[in-house]
Amino acid sequence: MTVAPVSPGFSTTVAALRLREWRLGPGQPTLVTDQFSAADFNLVVDDRADVHISSKDGRFYCGWFPQGRPGTDGEGWKIAVTGTATVPGYSISFDTETPAEIVAATVASVLQSSRPL
Repeated sequence: MTVAPVSPGFSTTVAALRLREWRLGPGQPTLVTDQFSAADFNLVVDDRADVHISSKDGRFYCGWFPQGRPGTDGEGWKIAVTGTATVPGYSISFDTETPAEIVAATVASVLQSSRPL
């Protein structure tokens, strides 16, 4: 029995390869920062105009670094949640050119998953 060899690659049509427009550029950071209430979060703007937001219990942090986070290669956003004694925390970073809408959606998801103790 012989099997015909399969040609490399994949088959497609020109219509399937149509171009798309993608959201680019940092956008409006207020889409992220406006999600935090003064009742539940602390907000600090430092001397570099970097914005630091933390939950009142200190377990959540969101930082916006318009000119890039010092000591990193273009990190523009940092989101971190501190873990517990039995479950590790996590952090998420986005570069300075990540659209704020994407960061805002991530923050919204993290905030939705939280609950008061």
